[in-house]
Amino acid sequence: RARADQGPPARPQPPPSPVPGASAARDVPAAAAGARWVRRTVERGGASVRSATEGSPRWVSGVLAGAQAAVLSLLVVAMPALAAYVATSADPANAEVGWTRSVGVGAALWLLGHGGALRAGGATLTLVPLGITGLALFACYASARRSSHRTVSAWLSGVGGYLAVVLLVLLLAGGTGPLGAGAGAVVRLMLGAATVAALGLGAGVARPRRVRAATQRWWGRLDHPVRAGAVGGMVAAAALVGAASLLTGFWVLSGRAAAGDVVAGLGVDTFGGLLLAVAQLAVAPDLVAWAFAWLAGPGFAVGEGTLYAPSGVVAGPLPALPLLGALPVEGGGLVRWAPVVTVAAGLLAGAWLHRRLVVGRARDVLVAVGVLAVAAGALGAVVAALGSGAAGPGRLAVVGASPVAVGLAVAAGALVGAALAAVPADATVREAVRRGARGAWDRVRGRADVDLGGDDAPEGRDARGGDD
Repeated sequence: RARADQGPPARPQPPPSPVPGASAARDVPAAAAGARWVRRTVERGGASVRSATEGSPRWVSGVLAGAQAAVLSLLVVAMPALAAYVATSADPANAEVGWTRSVGVGAALWLLGHGGALRAGGATLTLVPLGITGLALFACYASARRSSHRTVSAWLSGVGGYLAVVLLVLLLAGGTGPLGAGAGAVVRLMLGAATVAALGLGAGVARPRRVRAATQRWWGRLDHPVRAGAVGGMVAAAALVGAASLLTGFWVLSGRAAAGDVVAGLGVDTFGGLLLAVAQLAVAPDLVAWAFAWLAGPGFAVGEGTLYAPSGVVAGPLPALPLLGALPVEGGGLVRWAPVVTVAAGLLAGAWLHRRLVVGRARDVLVAVGVLAVAAGALGAVVAALGSGAAGPGRLAVVGASPVAVGLAVAAGALVGAALAAVPADATVREAVRRGARGAWDRVRGRADVDLGGDDAPEGRDARGGDD
Protein backbone atom coordinates (compact mmCIF):
# COMPACT_ATOMS: atom_id res chain seq x y z
CA ARG A 1 0.00 0.00 0.00
CA ALA A 2 2.89 2.33 0.79
CA ARG A 3 4.44 1.72 -2.60
CA ALA A 4 1.07 2.32 -4.28
CA ASP A 5 0.71 5.66 -2.49
CA GLN A 6 4.08 6.74 -3.74
CA GLY A 7 3.01 6.44 -7.37
CA PRO A 8 4.86 4.88 -10.28
CA PRO A 9 8.60 4.46 -9.99
CA ALA A 10 10.66 7.31 -11.34
CA ARG A 11 12.48 6.90 -14.59
CA PRO A 12 16.24 6.50 -14.30
CA GLN A 13 17.93 9.81 -14.84
CA PRO A 14 21.21 10.16 -16.73
CA PRO A 15 24.22 10.79 -14.58
CA PRO A 16 24.84 14.46 -14.00
CA SER A 17 27.66 16.10 -15.85
CA PRO A 18 30.83 16.30 -13.83
CA VAL A 19 31.24 19.51 -11.95
CA PRO A 20 34.68 20.46 -10.71
CA GLY A 21 34.88 20.07 -6.96
CA ALA A 22 31.57 18.23 -6.60
CA SER A 23 32.68 14.76 -7.72
CA ALA A 24 35.52 14.67 -5.15
CA ALA A 25 33.04 15.03 -2.32
CA ARG A 26 30.83 12.25 -3.72
CA ASP A 27 33.83 9.93 -4.29
CA VAL A 28 35.06 10.07 -0.69
CA PRO A 29 32.63 7.42 0.64
CA ALA A 30 33.29 5.30 -2.45
CA ALA A 31 37.06 5.54 -1.98
CA ALA A 32 36.74 4.63 1.68
CA ALA A 33 34.59 1.65 0.79
CA GLY A 34 37.11 0.59 -1.84
CA ALA A 35 39.97 0.84 0.64
CA ARG A 36 38.03 -1.28 3.12
CA TRP A 37 37.38 -3.86 0.42
CA VAL A 38 41.06 -4.00 -0.54
CA ARG A 39 42.06 -4.35 3.11
CA ARG A 40 39.55 -7.14 3.65
CA THR A 41 40.77 -8.90 0.51
CA VAL A 42 44.40 -8.73 1.64
CA GLU A 43 43.47 -9.96 5.07
CA ARG A 44 41.49 -12.85 3.60
CA GLY A 45 44.42 -13.72 1.34
CA GLY A 46 46.82 -13.67 4.25
CA ALA A 47 44.42 -15.78 6.26
CA SER A 48 44.24 -18.34 3.47
CA VAL A 49 48.03 -18.47 3.30
CA ARG A 50 48.31 -18.87 7.08
CA SER A 51 45.33 -21.21 7.32
CA ALA A 52 47.56 -23.89 8.78
CA THR A 53 48.20 -21.83 11.90
CA GLU A 54 45.45 -19.20 12.23
CA GLY A 55 42.86 -21.58 13.50
CA SER A 56 45.29 -23.50 15.68
CA PRO A 57 47.01 -22.73 18.97
CA ARG A 58 49.95 -20.39 18.74
CA TRP A 59 52.44 -23.10 19.56
CA VAL A 60 51.66 -24.75 16.22
CA SER A 61 53.23 -21.80 14.39
CA GLY A 62 56.37 -22.31 16.45
CA VAL A 63 56.59 -26.00 15.48
CA LEU A 64 56.24 -25.14 11.79
CA ALA A 65 58.82 -22.34 12.04
CA GLY A 66 61.35 -24.58 13.76
CA ALA A 67 60.88 -27.40 11.27
CA GLN A 68 61.07 -24.96 8.37
CA ALA A 69 64.35 -23.50 9.64
CA ALA A 70 65.91 -26.94 10.00
CA VAL A 71 64.83 -28.09 6.54
CA LEU A 72 65.99 -24.89 4.83
CA SER A 73 69.45 -24.90 6.38
CA LEU A 74 69.77 -28.64 5.65
CA LEU A 75 68.93 -28.09 1.98
CA VAL A 76 71.51 -25.31 1.68
CA VAL A 77 74.21 -27.68 2.95
CA ALA A 78 73.05 -30.79 1.08
CA MET A 79 72.53 -29.18 -2.33
CA PRO A 80 76.26 -28.55 -3.04
CA ALA A 81 76.99 -32.18 -2.20
CA LEU A 82 74.24 -33.30 -4.57
CA ALA A 83 75.55 -30.94 -7.26
CA ALA A 84 79.02 -32.43 -6.87
CA TYR A 85 77.53 -35.90 -7.38
CA VAL A 86 75.74 -34.79 -10.54
CA ALA A 87 78.91 -33.19 -11.89
CA THR A 88 81.00 -36.34 -11.30
CA SER A 89 78.39 -39.00 -12.05
CA ALA A 90 79.82 -39.59 -15.53
CA ASP A 91 83.14 -40.70 -14.06
CA PRO A 92 83.37 -44.52 -14.20
CA ALA A 93 85.10 -44.50 -10.81
CA ASN A 94 81.87 -43.20 -9.27
CA ALA A 95 79.58 -45.68 -10.96
CA GLU A 96 78.76 -47.46 -7.70
CA VAL A 97 78.17 -44.27 -5.72
CA GLY A 98 74.51 -43.32 -5.44
CA TRP A 99 73.05 -39.87 -5.00
CA THR A 100 71.77 -40.81 -1.56
CA ARG A 101 75.33 -41.16 -0.36
CA SER A 102 76.16 -37.58 -1.36
CA VAL A 103 73.04 -36.32 0.40
CA GLY A 104 74.05 -38.37 3.45
CA VAL A 105 77.46 -36.68 3.48
CA GLY A 106 75.78 -33.25 3.33
CA ALA A 107 73.42 -34.22 6.16
CA ALA A 108 76.34 -35.45 8.25
CA LEU A 109 78.15 -32.14 7.74
CA TRP A 110 74.95 -30.31 8.74
CA LEU A 111 74.84 -32.32 11.94
CA LEU A 112 78.53 -31.57 12.51
CA GLY A 113 77.67 -27.88 12.35
CA HIS A 114 75.38 -28.41 15.34
CA GLY A 115 78.09 -29.92 17.50
CA GLY A 116 77.93 -33.53 16.42
CA ALA A 117 80.85 -35.76 15.53
CA LEU A 118 81.68 -37.88 12.49
CA ARG A 119 83.62 -41.09 11.94
CA ALA A 120 85.71 -40.94 8.77
CA GLY A 121 88.70 -43.07 7.88
CA GLY A 122 88.99 -44.46 11.37
CA ALA A 123 89.16 -40.95 12.92
CA THR A 124 86.56 -38.95 14.81
CA LEU A 125 85.95 -35.42 13.54
CA THR A 126 84.74 -32.97 16.18
CA LEU A 127 85.81 -29.59 14.76
CA VAL A 128 82.58 -27.65 14.27
CA PRO A 129 82.28 -25.80 10.93
CA LEU A 130 81.01 -22.55 12.40
CA GLY A 131 79.82 -21.33 9.01
CA ILE A 132 77.12 -24.02 9.04
CA THR A 133 76.28 -23.04 12.61
CA GLY A 134 75.84 -19.42 11.55
CA LEU A 135 73.65 -20.53 8.63
CA ALA A 136 71.40 -22.50 10.99
CA LEU A 137 71.12 -19.53 13.35
CA PHE A 138 70.11 -17.23 10.51
CA ALA A 139 67.54 -19.73 9.21
CA CYS A 140 66.00 -19.97 12.68
CA TYR A 141 65.87 -16.20 13.04
CA ALA A 142 64.32 -15.62 9.61
CA SER A 143 61.75 -18.40 10.02
CA ALA A 144 60.67 -17.18 13.42
CA ARG A 145 60.33 -13.59 12.23
CA ARG A 146 58.21 -14.64 9.27
CA SER A 147 56.15 -17.59 10.43
CA SER A 148 55.92 -17.74 14.23
CA HIS A 149 53.83 -15.99 16.82
CA ARG A 150 55.81 -14.00 19.36
CA THR A 151 54.95 -16.03 22.42
CA VAL A 152 56.88 -18.23 24.82
CA SER A 153 54.84 -21.28 23.84
CA ALA A 154 55.66 -20.74 20.16
CA TRP A 155 59.34 -20.35 21.00
CA LEU A 156 59.51 -23.53 23.06
CA SER A 157 57.51 -25.53 20.52
CA GLY A 158 59.77 -24.18 17.77
CA VAL A 159 62.79 -25.56 19.59
CA GLY A 160 60.98 -28.89 19.82
CA GLY A 161 60.18 -28.87 16.10
CA TYR A 162 63.79 -28.11 15.23
CA LEU A 163 65.05 -30.92 17.45
CA ALA A 164 62.55 -33.31 15.87
CA VAL A 165 64.03 -32.66 12.42
CA VAL A 166 67.56 -33.01 13.80
CA LEU A 167 66.65 -36.35 15.35
CA LEU A 168 65.09 -37.55 12.09
CA VAL A 169 68.20 -36.57 10.09
CA LEU A 170 70.36 -38.27 12.72
CA LEU A 171 68.47 -41.53 12.28
CA LEU A 172 68.54 -41.31 8.48
CA ALA A 173 72.29 -40.57 8.42
CA GLY A 174 72.95 -43.74 10.38
CA GLY A 175 76.56 -44.65 10.96
CA THR A 176 77.77 -41.80 8.73
CA GLY A 177 76.63 -39.27 11.31
CA PRO A 178 77.05 -38.96 15.06
CA LEU A 179 75.45 -42.34 15.65
CA GLY A 180 78.66 -43.92 14.44
CA ALA A 181 80.73 -41.82 16.87
CA GLY A 182 79.06 -43.00 20.08
CA ALA A 183 76.52 -41.82 22.62
CA GLY A 184 78.63 -38.83 23.66
CA ALA A 185 78.48 -37.43 20.15
CA VAL A 186 74.68 -37.79 20.11
CA VAL A 187 74.33 -35.97 23.43
CA ARG A 188 76.64 -33.22 22.22
CA LEU A 189 74.61 -32.92 19.00
CA MET A 190 71.28 -32.55 20.78
CA LEU A 191 72.66 -29.98 23.21
CA GLY A 192 74.21 -28.00 20.37
CA ALA A 193 71.04 -28.17 18.26
CA ALA A 194 68.93 -27.05 21.21
CA THR A 195 71.26 -24.09 21.78
CA VAL A 196 71.17 -23.08 18.10
CA ALA A 197 67.38 -23.33 17.94
CA ALA A 198 66.87 -21.51 21.24
CA LEU A 199 69.13 -18.61 20.27
CA GLY A 200 67.99 -18.28 16.65
CA LEU A 201 64.27 -18.70 17.22
CA GLY A 202 64.45 -16.62 20.40
CA ALA A 203 66.03 -13.73 18.52
CA GLY A 204 63.24 -13.96 15.95
CA VAL A 205 60.28 -14.01 18.30
CA ALA A 206 61.60 -11.87 21.15
CA ARG A 207 60.55 -8.31 21.82
CA PRO A 208 63.47 -6.77 23.72
CA ARG A 209 61.30 -4.65 26.00
CA ARG A 210 59.02 -7.51 26.94
CA VAL A 211 61.95 -9.85 27.50
CA ARG A 212 63.61 -7.26 29.71
CA ALA A 213 60.43 -6.79 31.72
CA ALA A 214 59.80 -10.53 32.03
CA THR A 215 63.34 -11.34 33.19
CA GLN A 216 63.79 -8.33 35.46
CA ARG A 217 62.89 -10.34 38.55
CA TRP A 218 66.01 -12.46 37.98
CA TRP A 219 68.65 -10.03 36.81
CA GLY A 220 67.18 -7.26 38.96
CA ARG A 221 68.40 -9.10 42.07
CA LEU A 222 72.00 -8.50 41.04
CA ASP A 223 73.73 -5.34 42.15
CA HIS A 224 74.09 -2.61 39.57
CA PRO A 225 77.92 -2.86 39.43
CA VAL A 226 77.66 -6.58 38.70
CA ARG A 227 75.18 -6.06 35.86
CA ALA A 228 77.18 -3.22 34.36
CA GLY A 229 80.40 -5.21 34.60
CA ALA A 230 78.85 -8.22 32.85
CA VAL A 231 77.68 -6.06 29.94
CA GLY A 232 81.11 -4.42 29.84
CA GLY A 233 82.69 -7.86 29.50
CA MET A 234 80.50 -8.51 26.47
CA VAL A 235 81.64 -5.19 24.99
CA ALA A 236 85.29 -6.19 25.43
CA ALA A 237 84.73 -9.64 23.90
CA ALA A 238 82.81 -8.17 20.96
CA ALA A 239 85.64 -5.70 20.32
CA LEU A 240 88.15 -8.55 20.29
CA VAL A 241 86.00 -10.57 17.86
CA GLY A 242 85.85 -7.54 15.56
CA ALA A 243 89.62 -7.15 15.73
CA ALA A 244 90.04 -10.87 15.01
CA SER A 245 87.78 -10.55 11.96
CA LEU A 246 89.90 -7.71 10.59
CA LEU A 247 93.06 -9.72 11.26
CA THR A 248 91.57 -12.70 9.42
CA GLY A 249 90.89 -10.54 6.39
CA PHE A 250 94.48 -9.33 6.47
CA TRP A 251 95.76 -12.90 6.69
CA VAL A 252 93.63 -13.99 3.73
CA LEU A 253 94.89 -11.13 1.57
CA SER A 254 98.48 -11.73 2.61
CA GLY A 255 98.30 -15.46 1.94
CA ARG A 256 96.46 -15.36 -1.38
CA ALA A 257 99.61 -16.46 -3.25
CA ALA A 258 99.99 -19.57 -1.09
CA ALA A 259 96.28 -20.32 -1.44
CA GLY A 260 96.60 -20.00 -5.22
CA ASP A 261 99.45 -22.49 -5.23
CA VAL A 262 97.29 -24.98 -3.32
CA VAL A 263 94.42 -24.56 -5.78
CA ALA A 264 96.79 -25.03 -8.72
CA GLY A 265 98.23 -28.14 -7.10
CA LEU A 266 94.78 -29.64 -6.63
CA GLY A 267 94.02 -29.18 -10.33
CA VAL A 268 90.30 -28.49 -9.84
CA ASP A 269 88.08 -27.25 -12.65
CA THR A 270 85.74 -24.28 -12.48
CA PHE A 271 82.89 -26.18 -10.90
CA GLY A 272 85.19 -27.90 -8.43
CA GLY A 273 86.71 -24.55 -7.53
CA LEU A 274 83.26 -23.14 -6.77
CA LEU A 275 82.44 -26.10 -4.55
CA LEU A 276 85.79 -25.74 -2.82
CA ALA A 277 85.07 -22.06 -2.17
CA VAL A 278 81.66 -22.91 -0.71
CA ALA A 279 83.25 -25.57 1.50
CA GLN A 280 85.82 -23.07 2.77
CA LEU A 281 83.05 -20.66 3.77
CA ALA A 282 81.92 -23.29 6.26
CA VAL A 283 85.23 -23.14 8.13
CA ALA A 284 86.05 -19.44 7.63
CA PRO A 285 84.56 -18.48 11.05
CA ASP A 286 86.86 -21.06 12.64
CA LEU A 287 89.79 -19.06 11.29
CA VAL A 288 88.34 -16.01 13.08
CA ALA A 289 88.30 -18.00 16.33
CA TRP A 290 91.96 -18.91 15.76
CA ALA A 291 92.82 -15.26 15.12
CA PHE A 292 91.07 -14.42 18.39
CA ALA A 293 93.34 -16.84 20.24
CA TRP A 294 96.35 -15.41 18.39
CA LEU A 295 95.49 -11.86 19.49
CA ALA A 296 95.00 -13.03 23.06
CA GLY A 297 98.58 -14.35 23.12
CA PRO A 298 98.44 -18.15 23.65
CA GLY A 299 97.90 -18.79 19.94
CA PHE A 300 96.51 -21.94 18.34
CA ALA A 301 97.61 -25.20 16.76
CA VAL A 302 96.77 -26.87 13.46
CA GLY A 303 98.14 -30.29 14.17
CA GLU A 304 99.96 -31.76 17.14
CA GLY A 305 103.31 -30.11 17.78
CA THR A 306 102.48 -26.89 15.89
CA LEU A 307 101.97 -23.42 17.30
CA TYR A 308 100.87 -20.17 15.70
CA ALA A 309 101.33 -17.36 18.23
CA PRO A 310 102.68 -13.79 18.30
CA SER A 311 105.76 -15.03 20.14
CA GLY A 312 106.70 -17.44 17.36
CA VAL A 313 105.48 -19.93 14.77
CA VAL A 314 106.18 -23.66 14.81
CA ALA A 315 104.63 -24.93 11.57
CA GLY A 316 104.07 -28.42 10.25
CA PRO A 317 102.43 -30.24 7.32
CA LEU A 318 98.93 -28.92 6.63
CA PRO A 319 95.94 -30.36 4.77
CA ALA A 320 95.50 -29.26 1.15
CA LEU A 321 92.94 -26.57 1.99
CA PRO A 322 93.56 -23.19 0.34
CA LEU A 323 92.18 -21.32 3.33
CA LEU A 324 95.06 -22.58 5.47
CA GLY A 325 97.41 -20.61 3.27
CA ALA A 326 96.27 -17.57 5.25
CA LEU A 327 97.95 -18.78 8.46
CA PRO A 328 100.77 -16.56 9.75
CA VAL A 329 104.24 -17.65 8.77
CA GLU A 330 106.34 -15.83 11.37
CA GLY A 331 106.21 -14.31 14.84
CA GLY A 332 108.40 -12.34 17.19
CA GLY A 333 109.60 -8.77 16.73
CA LEU A 334 106.86 -6.20 16.79
CA VAL A 335 104.30 -8.95 16.29
CA ARG A 336 104.89 -10.20 19.83
CA TRP A 337 103.11 -7.04 21.07
CA ALA A 338 99.84 -8.12 19.43
CA PRO A 339 98.23 -9.07 22.81
CA VAL A 340 98.13 -5.33 23.58
CA VAL A 341 94.91 -5.44 21.57
CA THR A 342 93.24 -7.13 24.56
CA VAL A 343 94.24 -4.15 26.70
CA ALA A 344 92.79 -1.81 24.05
CA ALA A 345 89.53 -3.78 24.15
CA GLY A 346 89.55 -3.41 27.93
CA LEU A 347 90.09 0.35 27.56
CA LEU A 348 87.06 0.55 25.27
CA ALA A 349 84.93 -1.48 27.66
CA GLY A 350 86.19 0.57 30.62
CA ALA A 351 85.21 3.81 28.89
CA TRP A 352 81.75 2.37 28.27
CA LEU A 353 81.57 1.26 31.89
CA HIS A 354 82.54 4.73 33.14
CA ARG A 355 79.64 6.28 31.24
CA ARG A 356 77.02 3.72 32.31
CA LEU A 357 77.99 2.91 35.89
CA VAL A 358 76.17 4.71 38.69
CA VAL A 359 78.72 4.85 41.50
CA GLY A 360 77.56 5.03 45.10
CA ARG A 361 80.77 3.88 46.74
CA ALA A 362 84.31 3.71 45.54
CA ARG A 363 84.36 -0.06 45.65
CA ASP A 364 81.51 -0.22 43.10
CA VAL A 365 83.99 0.65 40.37
CA LEU A 366 86.38 -2.05 41.49
CA VAL A 367 83.60 -4.65 41.59
CA ALA A 368 82.39 -3.68 38.13
CA VAL A 369 85.90 -3.85 36.66
CA GLY A 370 86.46 -7.27 38.22
CA VAL A 371 83.17 -8.63 36.86
CA LEU A 372 84.04 -7.16 33.46
CA ALA A 373 87.32 -9.06 33.37
CA VAL A 374 85.69 -12.33 34.43
CA ALA A 375 82.91 -11.99 31.83
CA ALA A 376 85.36 -11.15 29.05
CA GLY A 377 87.57 -14.09 29.98
CA ALA A 378 84.62 -16.48 30.04
CA LEU A 379 83.44 -15.34 26.61
CA GLY A 380 86.99 -15.62 25.28
CA ALA A 381 87.17 -19.20 26.50
CA VAL A 382 83.87 -19.96 24.73
CA VAL A 383 85.20 -18.53 21.44
CA ALA A 384 88.36 -20.62 21.73
CA ALA A 385 86.34 -23.76 22.51
CA LEU A 386 84.07 -23.23 19.51
CA GLY A 387 87.06 -23.18 17.17
CA SER A 388 88.78 -26.25 18.62
CA GLY A 389 88.42 -29.94 17.96
CA ALA A 390 89.70 -32.84 15.91
CA ALA A 391 89.95 -32.29 12.15
CA GLY A 392 91.37 -35.63 11.08
CA PRO A 393 93.45 -38.64 12.07
CA GLY A 394 96.87 -38.62 13.67
CA ARG A 395 98.34 -35.21 14.39
CA LEU A 396 95.24 -33.42 13.09
CA ALA A 397 93.40 -34.58 16.19
CA VAL A 398 94.71 -31.39 17.85
CA VAL A 399 93.34 -28.26 16.18
CA GLY A 400 92.50 -24.94 17.80
CA ALA A 401 93.45 -23.21 21.06
CA SER A 402 93.31 -23.92 24.77
CA PRO A 403 90.11 -22.34 26.17
CA VAL A 404 91.65 -21.96 29.64
CA ALA A 405 94.78 -20.19 28.41
CA VAL A 406 92.84 -17.91 26.08
CA GLY A 407 90.28 -17.08 28.76
CA LEU A 408 92.92 -16.15 31.31
CA ALA A 409 94.82 -14.01 28.79
CA VAL A 410 91.68 -12.14 27.74
CA ALA A 411 90.64 -11.63 31.37
CA ALA A 412 94.07 -10.22 32.27
CA GLY A 413 94.16 -7.82 29.32
CA ALA A 414 90.58 -6.66 29.88
CA LEU A 415 91.26 -6.14 33.58
CA VAL A 416 94.27 -3.90 32.91
CA GLY A 417 92.53 -1.89 30.21
CA ALA A 418 89.26 -1.43 32.09
CA ALA A 419 91.07 -0.45 35.29
CA LEU A 420 93.08 2.18 33.44
CA ALA A 421 89.96 3.62 31.82
CA ALA A 422 87.37 3.43 34.59
CA VAL A 423 89.15 3.69 37.94
CA PRO A 424 91.12 6.96 37.61
CA ALA A 425 88.26 8.68 35.76
CA ASP A 426 85.74 8.21 38.59
CA ALA A 427 85.40 11.16 40.99
CA THR A 428 84.31 8.94 43.89
CA VAL A 429 87.42 6.80 43.57
CA ARG A 430 89.65 9.85 43.35
CA GLU A 431 88.09 11.34 46.47
CA ALA A 432 88.47 8.05 48.37
CA VAL A 433 92.11 7.82 47.33
CA ARG A 434 92.66 11.44 48.35
CA ARG A 435 91.14 10.85 51.80
CA GLY A 436 93.14 7.67 52.29
CA ALA A 437 96.39 9.35 51.27
CA ARG A 438 95.71 12.31 53.56
CA GLY A 439 94.96 10.00 56.48
CA ALA A 440 98.11 7.98 55.86
CA TRP A 441 100.20 11.15 55.67
CA ASP A 442 98.71 12.44 58.92
CA ARG A 443 99.61 9.19 60.65
CA VAL A 444 103.15 9.38 59.33
CA ARG A 445 103.55 12.92 60.66
CA GLY A 446 101.99 12.01 64.00
CA ARG A 447 99.00 14.29 63.60
CA ALA A 448 96.35 11.59 63.64
CA ASP A 449 93.88 11.38 66.51
CA VAL A 450 95.42 8.37 68.24
CA ASP A 451 95.17 7.86 72.05
CA LEU A 452 98.59 6.68 73.24
CA GLY A 453 97.59 6.67 76.93
CA GLY A 454 99.96 9.51 77.97
CA ASP A 455 98.85 12.71 79.68
CA ASP A 456 95.23 11.97 78.93
CA ALA A 457 95.14 8.85 81.10
CA PRO A 458 92.38 9.04 83.79
CA GLU A 459 93.33 9.74 87.37
CA GLY A 460 93.95 6.74 89.57
CA ARG A 461 95.68 4.83 86.76
CA ASP A 462 99.19 5.12 85.37
CA ALA A 463 100.06 5.10 81.69
CA ARG A 464 100.31 1.29 81.70
CA GLY A 465 96.75 0.87 82.92
CA GLY A 466 97.71 -0.11 86.49
CA ASP A 467 96.38 1.46 89.71
CA ASP A 468 98.35 4.17 91.55
